[in-house]
This record gives sequence, structure tokens and C-alpha cells, in this order.
Amino acid sequence: MPFGYVPAEQQMRDKADYARKGIARGRSSVVLQYEHGILFVAHNASQALHKISEIYDRIGFAAVGRYNEFESLRLGGIRYADINGYTFDRGDVTARGLVNVYAQNLGMIFTDSIKPYEVEIVVAEVGASPEQDQIYRLTFDGSVTHEHGMVAMGGQADAVATRLRERYREGLSLPEALRVGVAALTEPDGDPPPTSQIEVAVLDRNRPHRKFLRLVGPRLAALLAEGAAPAEGAEAGGEPSAAPETPAPESKPGPSGPPTGPEDGDIDTGSGD
Repeated sequence: MPFGYVPAEQQMRDKADYARKGIARGRSSVVLQYEHGILFVAHNASQALHKISEIYDRIGFAAVGRYNEFESLRLGGIRYADINGYTFDRGDVTARGLVNVYAQNLGMIFTDSIKPYEVEIVVAEVGASPEQDQIYRLTFDGSVTHEHGMVAMGGQADAVATRLRERYREGLSLPEALRVGVAALTEPDGDPPPTSQIEVAVLDRNRPHRKFLRLVGPRLAALLAEGAAPAEGAEAGGEPSAAPETPAPESKPGPSGPPTGPEDGDIDTGSGD
């Protein structure tokens, strides 16, 4: 046996442990479906470097880990999508095809290189209906998981996924889904991350052509405030209290005797706004 020989199984275990430790040092991200598409939420303190990006018309990308490594994957995915969309048809560019390319590259790097990539990524594609939405999670060794409804990744992913499952349900509105995502990224008994450290984007199936939209600034703050505001009466588990009724004024008899109501032209129908 040559000096310094290490069994292949041990090499793979060491590489996997190395990659997991690198990923665990980063902050988590979540991806979840809502009523009109797919929502991406990441805890990101940097204003210049993005963890969430657009790949193509209906395809979004989210990543955790080493920025330079997942950025090279993102750029490679954009080149793949552009070339195939130009050569064939834009509709032929799918998340499934992109995931196959990513899985091959990550698997080859993990097997052949001394150092594996310290990344986890999610590739999501919004469809014409919620049933056609696709969410794929890829790990550092090229393994692919087809997720349904929601996924968490990055540091403390198990704890984040548990909090996400406790709050998630199908058909959430955008403010509700955003509230669920931020709550999942918040430590128990901790304060939620400030708005300046939350990166948010959506794949909105109702948008024409390019479905990706980044939510920033006042619009993000308004959505966070809307999602955090409880419905009236919801705390007590009851229905909102009805407004007190105002008694209708009694009609007075007209000059000819019988009561008269307002004429059609006197009824205020509102402006319709």
C-alpha cells in the first residue's frame, strides 16, 4: 500500500464534512409557494451581493454558501439558458434542464477536485398554475431533490425548515407568505432581521414575459407591515365585530298624504373608485 493512501470512502466523507461546515457558517434562505407564484427570502446583510437572482423568463435562483462559487454557477446557468433560448425556443429553457447541468457540474467538482464547492442552491420555475410550479434543491455533491411547497437551506437549515413547516399552508397571499418566510429565518425569542438585511424576490405568474421581480425599499416595507398586521378580531378567535347600525330616519308624509321616499336621482351611488 503506498504511503499516505486514503480510502475513497474516507475522502468522500471528509469532503462532505468540509462542505457542510462551510455552508453552516452562512445564513439561511427559504423558498416557498404563494397564491400567485414562488417567493424567495434570504437573510443577507450585503447590499451589493445577491443571494437571489433571475436566470431566465420563468426561472429564479437562490443560493447559500461561498459567494464566488455560487456566482460562477449562476453565470453558467444564464449562459446555458441564453444559448438554448436563442438556438431553439425560449419555452424550451426549463428548470429541469438547468438542474441537470448544475448536478453534473457539482458532482464532477465534488468527485474530481480536492476542494468541493461549499454551496447549496435552489432553482425554481413558475408555471401557469400552482400545480405546474417546480422547485429543485441541489447540494454540494450534485444531489437533487424535487421539493413541494417550500424549502429551507443554509446554516441551521433543519431548525429553519421546522419553523417553516409549522407556519406554511397552501394558498398564502404574498404578505402572509413573506411573514412566514421571515418568521422561519428568525431565531426563537429573537428579533426578526431588519428590512435592510432581508433580500426578497418573487416569480409572479401574473406578470407578462419575465416573471422575476425583486422587492425592495418602500414596497418591501409595506408588504412586511401588511403581513405583520393581525386581522381585527383574529386574536380572540372570533369574527370581526360588526359596526353599530344607524337607525334609518323616519319618512314624513308629503303634502298629498302618503309617505314619499327619495327619488332615484337623489340616491348617492358613490364614485365607484
